[in-house]
Formats: sequence, structure tokens, C-alpha cells
Amino acid sequence: MIGSDAGDFETQWDILRSALREIHTKNASTLSFEQIYRASYKIVLKKQGDKLYDRVKEFEEQWFGTSVMPKIRTLITTNLVNNTLGGVSGITANERRMTGEEFLKGLKTSWEDHITTMNMTTDVLMYMDRVYCTDNRKASIFTTSMGLFRDHILRSQLTGSDLTTFDILNSVILDMVRMERDGDVINKAIVRSCVYMLEGLYESDEENESEKLYITTFEPAFLNASREFYQKECTALLRDSDASTWLRQTKKRLIEEETRTQTTISMLTSQKIAKVIESEMISSRLSEFLAMEGSGIKVMIENDRYEDLTLLYQLISRVDQSKEPLKQALSERVRELGSEINKMIINTDFSNVAGAAEDGEAAEGADKSKAPRQQSAAAKQTAAAIRWVDDVLTLKDKFDSMWKKCMNEDLILQTALTKSFSDFINEFPRCSEYVSLFIDNNLKGGIKGKTEAEIDAVLDKATTLLRYIQDKDMFERYYKKHLARRLLHGKSESADVERQMISRMKLEIGNAFTTKLEGMFKDMTMSEDLTSGYRTHIQNLGDLDRKQIDLGINVLTTNYWPMESMGGNNSRRDDGTQIPCTWPNEIHLLQESFKAFYLKERNGRMLTWLGFLGSADMRCVFPKIPGKEGILSRERRHEINVPTYGMVVLLLFNDLAEGETLSFEEIQSRTNIPPQDLARILHTLAVNPKAKVLTKDPANKDLPKPGDKFGFNASFTSKAVKIKAPVMLGAVNRVEGEEERKDTEDRNDEHRGNVIDTVIVRIMKARKTLAHTHLFSEVIGQLATRFKPDVGMMKRRVESLIEREYLERVEGAEVSTYAYLA
Repeated sequence: MIGSDAGDFETQWDILRSALREIHTKNASTLSFEQIYRASYKIVLKKQGDKLYDRVKEFEEQWFGTSVMPKIRTLITTNLVNNTLGGVSGITANERRMTGEEFLKGLKTSWEDHITTMNMTTDVLMYMDRVYCTDNRKASIFTTSMGLFRDHILRSQLTGSDLTTFDILNSVILDMVRMERDGDVINKAIVRSCVYMLEGLYESDEENESEKLYITTFEPAFLNASREFYQKECTALLRDSDASTWLRQTKKRLIEEETRTQTTISMLTSQKIAKVIESEMISSRLSEFLAMEGSGIKVMIENDRYEDLTLLYQLISRVDQSKEPLKQALSERVRELGSEINKMIINTDFSNVAGAAEDGEAAEGADKSKAPRQQSAAAKQTAAAIRWVDDVLTLKDKFDSMWKKCMNEDLILQTALTKSFSDFINEFPRCSEYVSLFIDNNLKGGIKGKTEAEIDAVLDKATTLLRYIQDKDMFERYYKKHLARRLLHGKSESADVERQMISRMKLEIGNAFTTKLEGMFKDMTMSEDLTSGYRTHIQNLGDLDRKQIDLGINVLTTNYWPMESMGGNNSRRDDGTQIPCTWPNEIHLLQESFKAFYLKERNGRMLTWLGFLGSADMRCVFPKIPGKEGILSRERRHEINVPTYGMVVLLLFNDLAEGETLSFEEIQSRTNIPPQDLARILHTLAVNPKAKVLTKDPANKDLPKPGDKFGFNASFTSKAVKIKAPVMLGAVNRVEGEEERKDTEDRNDEHRGNVIDTVIVRIMKARKTLAHTHLFSEVIGQLATRFKPDVGMMKRRVESLIEREYLERVEGAEVSTYAYLA
């Protein structure tokens, strides 16, 4: 029985072997599928599937050895071997390409023939696959034949060499890719076919997706060769080209490799080859390209090279989601340019400028028909302050435009830019004052003639700068001072715009900051109503004498207005009370009249008259001078606008006989005007030629002082009927001098101390006990939006609160701890 089965197997195998030979030689058209299938079926049915399985494998192995591999070997030339071994082939790229393509075509043909024959063979041996292979958990004959092609063709060693067919294949494909990268044209289709073959073959018959020959054998070699290629290219670009060329070449290579994975090799490698370019062309030498002289990021920013910056952002975003290199480069550049702006102001010497008038403020009373005189040191410093803000805003606009156009409005970079601007702005000690002066300059006249959109743009810029300022309490102090002068001297261009600015500040800083500013506006509105009501009241009285003086009144709430910053320091005693001015009788009667009117409906309030504020229009009559000709031979009438103190001084000379004088001491005694303010007003009235209605003895241009004598200047002449005397110190907003600045800082520090006290007590009242570090952290956190508290000052305030028995130290605590005393 056994012999019969063996003989029957051989009979059936002969039929199958003959059929397989016909299939492999492409003569299968004459075969009977039914007969061949029945032969396979009989063998498997008699439990001889294992022998059939092995015989088919043997047949394929013999076929590869006798019919396939010899043809492939004839295509593997010496040049291909040398190229694979890395030796000098001695042939041109075109010759290499042609030789390589012949080899690839031969291998491709062998592979396609194998696929075709194995598809037919699988059909013939279908029963064996379904029964024997399934029952015995063996790979299908098709899968097995793929492994045979891998082992007997691709891994077949060349005669007299350790190289395999696969080594040659790898080398040829890599050489083709290298030629294409160098600009040559290759047969992409033939390369793609061979790559497709590698994607269809596996390391084992289990056919795991991660074990495709393409992934395990070709791809690593491809990535290593690519890495080496791009390392060399990047080094050459760094040596021979500029940053702009590097950006474009890198982008070009990324596009090329993406296209190559779609048309030449496999999409499986798309992300991996992109990572190689990102690593070798971007990450490895990024800092060197950014720092390139003449083309690096400094030059890109300086010359608004938006295209380069856009490419740079795109490339860096690929390698670093935090954009750290770009963030650092932009931040450093902002700080550098910002520091240059700061240094330009700090290093400017304003002291050697010849002034036209004291502190640059006489310009308001100057004759506009004449050529403008040279600016004083303070005026130039104020102009420089506004220029500083303009320069900062220009820099901000530059980087904002760059951020929007080139960096996709990236929030990470926006945060970095904001911090950089804040850093260099707050490094400048006068930033709060200068920003307030910038707003002051715009609200006084800078918005004149502008559209609503342009005004909004100015307010937006001002709000942006305010957002950067760390010491907002210092800005508040300057803004109140500048606003007060704008309101009291009628310099504001638009009350509506002023209120818009305050509304923006309320959103940015909070109600605490704007409450007093809104109170100042309320005072001005109420003052207009008071003035109107008082004038109606006087008219109803029918008092002709009193009607000769037209009173315009501003009633200011003490808590709202920064009196110490409005020129009133000299008028205060050491205890802070006001030094009263001795008013002329007619003015005193007017004050009493208004006081009675004001208190009629506001009982319990107290009015204090401030002579250092306000102004008066005075009608002056200059008599004709006997014996003189021309303008002096007739009477002259002028209307002179002078500060309030100027009015008080001039009224003294109404009662003097002709030729009589008053000494500095007499004027001071009769008016009680502080000496410093009196010296300035006498300089305006007796030295400045524009309003020289008084004479001075000695007749020099020095600032008046005790011992000087003053008389009525009957010889005064002017082409103008209405004359505006140069305003006193404090009427014009300007950059503070060093002493003023120190005084402002001292007052602000005193205020900060009180604020810190309040915050500490509020925290301790809620917590009862708190460790030193936790208390300080909370205080800093609560005050961060207003200013950055000084730790030394905080320690002093805690000590003061302990002395005043608001707090006490907790004895025996492991860390320094405080307790609240109710």
C-alpha cells in the first residue's frame, strides 16, 4: 500500500512539475487547470501535502539558481561592484545611471515574472494552501515563494565577493537618488518599481509590517546616506553662502524630499527624511546661521526681510515647537535696539544749550511773527522725551508688523516680544514720566485735525505703553500732574478724547487709578456751572463796581488734585498748610462775594484761594511822555495776560506817584508772595522785553533779588494790543530736573509705604498668622499690577507695623511668622 502511494505521488508530481515548468517558461496557455488541480488535490488528500510543499520549494530554488540568478549576475558589472564598495568607478554619472538602470530593469523583470508565476502556481495549489498549510500552520506557498526570492535572489552572494544582490540594489538606488539631488534626471518609475518590491518582501514568512525589507534594510541606508549628504551641504552653505540662501535651499530640499517619497521611494519614509533635513540643515547649525554677519537675523530684522523671516519662522517651527532659538534671537534684538534708544537719551547732554527763556517756557509769550528762538535745555529735553516714546513705538510697530506678516501671530513669540519690550522700557528710569509726557503732547495738540480712527490709534499706542510700565503708580503721579496743568490752563484739545483715555486706563489699571482723574473732570465741569451761576448772580445784584471785574473760577477738590506738583510747594509751610497771599482790596471784595455765593448752598465747606494758579487779563494805560515823538508822544493802551501773582504785584503800582519805586522786600511784605515765586514773576514783568511793564534797578537781566527796586515803566511800547506774558514755572509740562525728580520719587516712596502698610494689614487681618515668606509673596502678588515692591521697604514697613502694634512676631515658630493684633 505504501509503495502504491509513493508511486502515485511521483506520478502526480510529474504532472505538477511539468505544469510548473510551463508556467515559469510562460507556456501555460495549453495547460489543463482541472488536471493540474486534481493532481494537487490527490496528493493532499492522501496526506502527502508536506512532500508536495517541499517539492514546490525545491523546484523554485532550482529555478532561481538556473534561470533567474544567472541573468541578474550578467547585469552586475565591475563598475556597480566598485560603486557599492565605495571605490572610484572611473565612469561618468550618465554611464553610472545607464548601468544602474539596466540592473534595476533586470531585477524588476525577474520580480514581476516571479509574481506572475507564483499567482498562477497559487491557483494550481489552492487546495494545498487551504487544507495542508492551514491545518499545519504553514505559510502559504505564495508567501513562502516570496521568502525564497528574498533569500535566493536578493541575498544571493556574488561570485568571489561578500556582496549580495541586495547590496548592489541598495547602492544603485542610493546612487540614483544622489544623482537626482545633484540635478540629474533619472528614471523614477524603475526605481519606484524596485522600492515597491522591497515593500512587498519581509524579513520572515510571518510578514510583520514592521519587518518589511524596505524598512529594515533599505530605509536605514537611505537615511544614513541622506544624513551624510545634508551634513556636507549644510557645511558648504555655511562656508560659501549667506543665511538667505540657506533658508531657500533648506525649504527647497524639504519639498524635493517630500516629492521624492511620493514619486520615487516610499511614503513610509516621508516623515523620517524630513527629520533628517530638519536635524542636519536646521537644528545642527541654526545658531551659526542666525549669527551670520551681513545676513543673519539682525540684518533680516534691520532691513525688514519679511520673506526670509517667514521662512525662518516656518523652519524653526518644524524643529522646535517652543521656537526657543527664534524667541531668544528676537528678544535679544529687541533689547539691543531698545537699549540703543535708552542710551541715546541718557548720553545726550542738555546742559550746554543757550536758552531763550527760563525752563523753556517763555515760548508761550513769544512774538510768533519773529523767527523761533533757540530751544532751552528743558524744552529740548522734553522734545527728546517725546522722541524716545516715538522711537519705542516705531520699534514696537516694526516688530508687530513682522510678527503678523512673518510669524503667523504666534502667541509664544508675542509673549517673548512683550517681555523684551517691557524689560528695556522699565530699565529706563524715566519711562513713566516720558510716557505721560507723550500722552500730554498728543492730547494738547497732537490729535488736532486727526480722524477718529487716527485718534484711536494714538490712544491704543498710549495704552500699549502703559501696559509695559511696571511702576504704574509712578505713571499715575505724573499723569495726574500733567492732566491738572492741561485742564487748568485750557491746553486740552478735546475733553471727549481725555475721557476716552481715562476709560482705557480704567480697563488697563483699574478704578483706583482713575477715580481721582474723573474727580478732576467733575471739578472742571462744576466750576463752569459755578462761574456761569455767579455771573448771573452778580448781574441780578446790579452791582456796577463789582461787574468791572469778570471772574472765572475753578473750585478744586483737595484730594483730587496734585497740589504739590502744580507749583504750590513754595506756598506751603512745613506743616503743609497754605501760606495766604495778601490780596488787593478789590480782589478781596470779589473773593468774599463769591464765597458768600458758594457757601449759600454748600455750608460747611472751606475755600482756600491759590495765587500760584490762574491768570488775569489786565488793562494797562501808559501815558504820553512830554517831549517825545512817535509812539511815546501819545497814550497807549494794552491788555496784558499775567499770572495771578503778576496781577497782585501790578496792582501795587496803581497807587504809586510818578517816579516812585518799590523794593523787592516791600513788594514781598505787602503781597506775602513766596520769595522764589516773586523773583520769577518780577523777572517776567521787569526783565523780559515782551512784557516789561516795570523797570528794575539795577537794570540787568539777573533774576530779581532782595535789594532790587521796581517802578512803573511809562516808556513801555508794543506793537500788539494784547500781550501774553511768559508763563511761570509749572504752567507747562516738561521733563523734571534732577531735584524735582528726586522729590517726586521721595513722595512716591512715601505713598508706596502707606500702600504696603494697607495691604499687609488687610492680609494679616484675614489670615491672623502668616509666615514671613508667605506674607511677602502675597504682598508682591497683590501689588504686582501697581508696582514692584522693594523687599527692603517691605521689611521696614513690617517693623513699623510691629512698633505700632498692628503685628507681632510669633515666639518659638520654626520660621519667621507674624500674628495680627486686633
